[in-house]
Amino acid sequence: MRTQLVIVFLFLGLSALNAHTESKQDTLHVQHKESKGIIEPIYDYVEKTAFQYLESSNDKTSDIKGFKFSIMGGPYYSNETKVGMGLIASGLYRVKGCSEDMAPSSVSLFSNITTVGAYSFGVKGTTFFPEMRYWINANVSFSDTPLRYWGIGYDAGSQENYSTYNNMQKNIEVDLFKKTGKYSALGIITNAMEVSGVNFSEVSLLGNESRKATAVGVGLIASYDSRDFIPNPYKGIYAMASNTYYAGALGSTHGFNKIDLIFRCYKQIRKDTILAFDLDGTFNMGNVNWGMMALVGSPNQMRGYYQGRYRDKKLIDTQVEIRQHVYKRSGVVAWAGAGNAFSKFSTVQLCQTLPTYGAGYRFELKERVNLRLDYGRGKDQSAFYININEAF
Repeated sequence: MRTQLVIVFLFLGLSALNAHTESKQDTLHVQHKESKGIIEPIYDYVEKTAFQYLESSNDKTSDIKGFKFSIMGGPYYSNETKVGMGLIASGLYRVKGCSEDMAPSSVSLFSNITTVGAYSFGVKGTTFFPEMRYWINANVSFSDTPLRYWGIGYDAGSQENYSTYNNMQKNIEVDLFKKTGKYSALGIITNAMEVSGVNFSEVSLLGNESRKATAVGVGLIASYDSRDFIPNPYKGIYAMASNTYYAGALGSTHGFNKIDLIFRCYKQIRKDTILAFDLDGTFNMGNVNWGMMALVGSPNQMRGYYQGRYRDKKLIDTQVEIRQHVYKRSGVVAWAGAGNAFSKFSTVQLCQTLPTYGAGYRFELKERVNLRLDYGRGKDQSAFYININEAF
C-alpha cells in the first residue's frame, strides 16, 4: 500500500511539472545546427528530455498581494529511504517596514514519502525584521522512517547483527537571532523533540535503553557566514557554535548538554574549480538516549555509511571536496574525509577512525542550483544519493 502511495505521489508531481513544461513548448523554436560529432547530440538530447521535469520544477509561481507562492517537487534517493518524492509549497513575503532590497522572509510546507514507507511532513520558515537586525528561524516536523539499529559504539557498528525498527520523531525548533556584524550573529535557541523506536526485530540490542525519550532544551548560538551563495558557495566561510542544555526541569526524560561546532570554507582556485572544506563536531555530555546520539552517515557528511550504523555521544568528522565544471551544465566532484564516533575524549582511538571517499555528477538545473548524484564509499560499505544542491 505504501509503495502504491509513493507511485501516485510521483505521478502527481511529475504530471504537474509535465503540464507546465508543455505550456512552454509553443514558444520554442527549432534551430538546425551543424553536426558536431556523436557526444554533443546525445548530451543535448538528454539535457532537453531526461531533465526537463527537474528543470521546470520550481517555476510554478504566483504572486498574491505581495505574497509570492510556489510549489516545487522532485524525486530523491538515499541508502536508508530508497526512492522518494518530496513536495514543497513555499511562500515569500516581507514584514512591514522591510525594504525591497532586503532578503524576503519565507515559509514552507513540506512533505516526503518513499518506497520503503518512510514519510515526513512539517512547516519551516524564516522571518526577517526591518534592516535585518533580528530574525526568527522556526521548524516543526514529524517523521516515521524504517531504519536499522546496531547498537552504541564502534564495536557494535562493526558487527553484522542489527535490528530493524521504525524511528518516529517529533521536533519543534524556534531560534531568535540578532545581527552583530556584517557576517556575524548571536542567538537564543529552543528545541523540543520526542524520539520513539517501535517494531524492533531484535529488541535485545537496546539493552537497558528506553524506547522513547523526550528532550526540551534552551541554549545559545553564534554564527559567521560570508558565503556568496548558500546552496552552492564559490567563496566564503561559514562557522557556527551552539550549546543546548536539555534539562529535566523543562520536561526532558534525559538530562544532557549538547555542543555543535561547524567550520566550512570555500575557495575558487580556478575559473571552473571550487575547493570546499568541512569540519563538524557534535559533543553530548550527560545521560543521552540512544535515539539522540551523534550519527555517522548522511547525504551531506560521512557519505557512504548507513546513517546511524555507528553512533555515540560524540562525533568529529571532516571532508575535502573538489568541484569541477566540465561541459555546459555538467560537472563532477570528488571528496575524501574521515570521522570518529566516541563516548569520551579519553577513549578516542585513531584506529577506529572511519574513512569516507567518493565521486559525483552535477547537472545545473538553473544558475548555481544543481541536481546531485553521489556515490560514496566507507568502511566495508557504500551508498548512493540523489538530491538537490551541494552536500555542504
